[in-house]
Amino acid sequence: FDEKNVHIHVPEGATPKDGPSAGITMLTSLASSFSGRKVKKNLAMTGEITLRGEVLPVGGIKEKILAAKRANIKEIILCERNRKDVEEITAEYVKGLKF
Repeated sequence: FDEKNVHIHVPEGATPKDGPSAGITMLTSLASSFSGRKVKKNLAMTGEITLRGEVLPVGGIKEKILAAKRANIKEIILCERNRKDVEEITAEYVKGLKF
């Protein structure tokens, strides 16, 4: 913290429901910056995060997974409670993805 300054601005006028999904991603980028450890390539993540660090489920999982697949993502981090959303997707679309 002595060597880095952090300012996070999340506009109030953002699209409803879009912001919370980025919680785990924003925390991961901060942890990466402070620790100097890089985040894996071809990794995607989504989930709201609580002040205590718990990852909460989010909506739009099918669309997010299909977009990740098109972007050549190989691994996706989700809340365990989103497992049911993944299981509803045709197996062909999630083939080759690690959750």
